[in-house]
Amino acid sequence: MNITKIISKTFDSRLKQIDLYATQASEIQHSVLNRLVHQAAQTEWGKKYDYSSIRSYEDFRKRVPIQTYEEIKPYVERLRAGEQNLLWPSEIRWFAKSSGTTNDKSKFLPVSKEALQDIHYRGGKDAAALYFRINPDSHFFSGKGLILGGSHSPNLNSNHSLVGDLSAILIQNVNPLINFVRVPSKKIALMSEWETKIEAIANSTIPVNVTSLSGVPSWMLVLIKRILEKTGKQTLEEVWPNLEVFFHGGVAFTPYREQYKQVIHSPKMHYVETYNASEGYFGTQNDLSDPAMLLMIDYGIFYEFVPLEEVDKENPRAYCLEEVELNKNYAMVISTSCGLWRYMIGDTVKFTGKNPYKFVITGRTKHFINAFGEELIVDNAEKGLAKACSETGAQVSEYSAAPVFMDEHAKCRHQWLIEFAKMPDSVEKFAAILDATLKEVNSDYEAKRWKDIALQPLEVIVARPGLFHDWLAQRGKLGGQHKVPRLSNTREYIETMLALNSSPQI
Repeated sequence: MNITKIISKTFDSRLKQIDLYATQASEIQHSVLNRLVHQAAQTEWGKKYDYSSIRSYEDFRKRVPIQTYEEIKPYVERLRAGEQNLLWPSEIRWFAKSSGTTNDKSKFLPVSKEALQDIHYRGGKDAAALYFRINPDSHFFSGKGLILGGSHSPNLNSNHSLVGDLSAILIQNVNPLINFVRVPSKKIALMSEWETKIEAIANSTIPVNVTSLSGVPSWMLVLIKRILEKTGKQTLEEVWPNLEVFFHGGVAFTPYREQYKQVIHSPKMHYVETYNASEGYFGTQNDLSDPAMLLMIDYGIFYEFVPLEEVDKENPRAYCLEEVELNKNYAMVISTSCGLWRYMIGDTVKFTGKNPYKFVITGRTKHFINAFGEELIVDNAEKGLAKACSETGAQVSEYSAAPVFMDEHAKCRHQWLIEFAKMPDSVEKFAAILDATLKEVNSDYEAKRWKDIALQPLEVIVARPGLFHDWLAQRGKLGGQHKVPRLSNTREYIETMLALNSSPQI
């Protein structure tokens, strides 16, 4: 008897609700906005912007300014100190620690009990529901799910309040029944020392019948390789023969796809992209032949989108869902049941469909190179690297790129620091293909590269093995949601990486 087929039937009614995304997106989203505004009307924020008199999206858009972390930081500091009813009416006890801003090493984003249930856990359930539709022959519940997350610690030395990776907050608060179908144990899952945690997870899960994986591709690959080392096996299905799906997110999967094919040969293996950020759960891939994700529109999140060219303006124009255009880059702006109001999260997306709304992540508002007017984004980089890998037999583990503003010969270029899992047959050929592909996918880059006048051919520097691991370790950012900055408009990151590249492995 396939118990998964029986359990998956309980998701049928939810799938019917999700199917309404295709025909009722506008009504669903505006209903979410009305609910959020009504619930927060008596908070300090709600009174400041007179939420009680807001009657439409136009009222909301005109009255509430778009926020960055710098604007909400004073509220967050007061919340962390114990004040309540500032941004959201229910008690805020958890703070998701995210990568920092220009002025801060880390951001601390409030997480309410409503958001845990109505955004994050709901997103996880919907990811499973949509997967069962994709794979009706799944045996998902015949074994356990391995979830690789981060750690948490007391907030400002208060045991009543926690700060940490979102994944750790979710594990800490999950329904106890879920612990019967997931590994590792909560004690191991929440360990803070990364290398020790990897060993503990490997030792405790090797004997388990694992059917699914969830986590960030880069860190999951570290765990998989350690498990193969410890078992002496060549592929992961030799360890877990019933493994069938990896729910991945946090970083683009493209640089890791070939490496996963090397460690998982099974033709029944599925890869499902999810978009579960510290700020909210936004999307799930619902068609394995389509890399775009379905925008989840009936959670406690109201979406707005700012055209990328407007982002740095003093009062950028935002558009609600029904106003967006296809194939245009937007910065995502959210209002949520965490008390984030018109908050620009820093990610950029592009819509590929409207019935229902489907999108791909294209990069970060701050992770791009536009030193010479080339407007290079992560989506361009991923396409260029994929083509270069395909044509040279290479595999990329990690990379980071930045501009060289002017060298001793008065030449400007992009400098790419790349750690290869498999070296290309020629680094020079790899660089030439990457450069040519960037011209193909980005007309601004092509224009700046014309006759090498404004911008010289890009430079590829081969990183020593383990460089990016060591760089993250130096910064205390191993594991969890921590990731390497792919593109930077300054040389702040790459200079420290280059210095470390010339030093011995730590």
